[in-house]
Amino acid sequence: QVQLAESGGGLAQTGGSLRLSCAASGSVVSPNVMGWYRQSPGKQRELVATITSGGTVNYADSVKGRFAISRDNAKNAAYLQMNSLKPEDTAVYYCKHSSHSRGLVYDYWGQGTQVTVSA
Repeated sequence: QVQLAESGGGLAQTGGSLRLSCAASGSVVSPNVMGWYRQSPGKQRELVATITSGGTVNYADSVKGRFAISRDNAKNAAYLQMNSLKPEDTAVYYCKHSSHSRGLVYDYWGQGTQVTVSA
């Protein structure tokens, strides 16, 4: 089992910044992929950004150029720097940790942290 602890959500104004952190603990194995997803009321959960153990990143088109994902493998942590925030970025942000072993995929989710961007 992998436990994920998220922090850093809150309230920001349009154009402002927030930084999310996610710390993984427990049976963390490498390689793995850590990522951020978000869900707004009435919408499906969507990908925001992912980063592999080797540092390969992937972003949703809606956040490219504004958000930056990073990680610290020594700390089993991932971060999401969110700049130029927009009201449509308002959502609950979830951290996800994915790994595979013996042909099986193991996905773990954090509890989510609320991000609210005021107009």
